[in-house]
Amino acid sequence: MSGAGLPELACPPGFGEPAPDLAGKVVLLVGAGGGLGQVLARQLAAAGAEVVLLGRRVALLERLFDAIEADGGKAAIYPFNLAGAGPEDYAQLAETVREQCGGLDALVFASAHLRGLSPVEHTPPDDWLTALHVNLGAPFLLAQACLPLLRERADPAIVFCINGPQAVARAYWGGYGVAQAGLAQLAAVLADELGQGPVRVHAIDPGPMRTPLRQKVWFSEDPASVPGPQAAAGAIAGLLGPPGRPLAGRLLRLQAG
Repeated sequence: MSGAGLPELACPPGFGEPAPDLAGKVVLLVGAGGGLGQVLARQLAAAGAEVVLLGRRVALLERLFDAIEADGGKAAIYPFNLAGAGPEDYAQLAETVREQCGGLDALVFASAHLRGLSPVEHTPPDDWLTALHVNLGAPFLLAQACLPLLRERADPAIVFCINGPQAVARAYWGGYGVAQAGLAQLAAVLADELGQGPVRVHAIDPGPMRTPLRQKVWFSEDPASVPGPQAAAGAIAGLLGPPGRPLAGRLLRLQAG
């Protein structure tokens, strides 16, 4: 690795179609209640994975769980508040996954926290620190806690969903923008450290997606002008199967812009 971050690669056309066979795999999905997370959870379950739905909104996770079960899939709910969790909470999470699911094959970060755009000068310190903790500190703590579990599997993977730093390294993106740049570097560091072992590290920049988080920021945008998260979810699922192996250690860009 050059030290400049993960090498970038345009997502191959149609990657993730058809969905890979993920039967028997256990996937911990962080941010399962988000716009991308909900679609991704259902795609992973449809591909045969057991999906551990991690998020803070219990009622939403319960509805998602019911939808997956109704479609014949398998899921589990783990209510978790990234903003208030400490190292001991992540250790307990990993142990619970081991006890209840028998192990872990993949860890996918599809969560994001952004309260809104604000100049640095006027950003409340608590908002800044929360953005750094949820978007960067939490992925570090959870990856650290889950690595021993992942190493026990035959083809384990970690996937980071990253809002491309070039899109948020500008005015008013504050702690969220700083955290996204840090998350890209965390992915690069982990890929370099784990490159000779069994755990492969992936990063994906989905580009603009029609989600509640985007609508909070681009509130004057016509939602119909932005693609939904289905293609991004399919690409992430594809990374977890055999077709994803050659793409390890890369930042996959799904869209331009």
